Amino acid sequence: MLRLKRIIPMLMALLMLALALYPGHGHAQQQNASSTSEKKTITVGLSADFAPYEFMMTVDGNSKIVGSDVMIAEEIAKDMGAELVIENMSFDSLIPSLQSGRIDMIISGMTPTDERRQNVDFSDLYYISRQVILTRSEDVDKYATMDALEGEQIGVQTGSIQEEIANDIPNAQVTSVKSISDVVSLLTSERVNAAVFEGPVAESQVNNRPGIAIAEAAPEDSDTPMAIAVQKGNTELTEQINVTLERLRATNAVDEFIRQANELSSGEEAPSNIFSFFWKYRGFYADGVQYTLLLSALGVLFGFLIGLLVALLRLSGVKVLKWIAVTYIEVLRGTPMLVQLLIIHFGLASAFDIRFTVLQSGIITLSINSSAYLAEIFRAGIQGVDRGQMEAARSLGMPRGMAMRTIIIPQAIKSVLPAIGNEFIVIIKESSIVSFIGVADLMFQANAVRTLTYSGLYPLVIAAVIYLIMTLILSKLLNVFERRLSAGDNR
Repeated sequence: MLRLKRIIPMLMALLMLALALYPGHGHAQQQNASSTSEKKTITVGLSADFAPYEFMMTVDGNSKIVGSDVMIAEEIAKDMGAELVIENMSFDSLIPSLQSGRIDMIISGMTPTDERRQNVDFSDLYYISRQVILTRSEDVDKYATMDALEGEQIGVQTGSIQEEIANDIPNAQVTSVKSISDVVSLLTSERVNAAVFEGPVAESQVNNRPGIAIAEAAPEDSDTPMAIAVQKGNTELTEQINVTLERLRATNAVDEFIRQANELSSGEEAPSNIFSFFWKYRGFYADGVQYTLLLSALGVLFGFLIGLLVALLRLSGVKVLKWIAVTYIEVLRGTPMLVQLLIIHFGLASAFDIRFTVLQSGIITLSINSSAYLAEIFRAGIQGVDRGQMEAARSLGMPRGMAMRTIIIPQAIKSVLPAIGNEFIVIIKESSIVSFIGVADLMFQANAVRTLTYSGLYPLVIAAVIYLIMTLILSKLLNVFERRLSAGDNR
């Protein structure tokens, strides 16, 4: 059996090489290219499931974020003599990203409410839209007035102005979800009976999804202004943005941008069967699998190493070290991974100006969360090794550290290998949580395909199958490794 001290360095070398050679996704390449030149960049954050303002489409076989808000951002960058960098993330992550300095501005159909003004500054208004009620086609006559929505089940996007409107409807049962695609899925699957939408966004959905329609009912004073959000106190950028917006207003350019975006948002005709669907959008899934495997591999490696160290600290005779290890394990096992991700990605940036990239935040979160569970697995394995093993090694003059490294730990890992393998599989599945902060992993790409095709089922089924294939392959590899380790036991 190969010794642990030979296996770990080999794994680290292979994974570090993979990380160094990995090309990254489009945004990362754009940022790196920009940083090597003298031309400054301006980073805009948006949620690209909000057609016609911002949405995904395929251009020359590659995914691209387009829309009227993107056109406005391009004009702002051009006037500033800067290169535009687009960061796509969930809508409710936009303001935390702006506050932590990860993006320079938000252009995502955002309404400058009093609550938001407490956290960010806003530019002048660039568009005023209306709010509408979206429902299923067979129920369109049912909601002629807002009174008809009293006590109804209503779907909205989390953190949006539509959520505030829905919460003001008497006795309404409001369901908030992350994306526009999820809101429409709630409606078409009859989990909610109506949804509050931005007017042009609702029109885009109606034009591309059968079975839904805009009801006659409309919220009172439903004209909703839109503005660009910037960091609190960043008056210089706000003034530069306002100069561009004034120029665009003078020529009615924003209305023209929305008209052009509406033409683009007609949606792509999705293949009729799931196999053709997968083949057409295989590039999205291939990119997502690369990120998922990279996150999982590094999360497994660092989780393994950290977990083993924490287990040894907990088993040590030093009370302080043991207390630190126990506290580490209990805190990480007792808090949700999503909370840990948000603290690492947004909290550290806001409080201590420690700004990890989205990929680094994802790897760190997966590593430390997994290490807490692996530490307990290792502890159980080490304590399961007969004490006579250590006594025999010490009686032969072997130092305790060497005995632990060459005799106890290899036996412990061998005995708990099935539990370790199960934790590795869990990491692959739980890596999907990093899509929340904009890592283009498999789940992120599946949602991008949902937005692109207006399909609610096929993208998710394909993602589930890919996750299943990855976990099955890992299970088989672990079984082979376990059999090789056990080969000597049968002699």
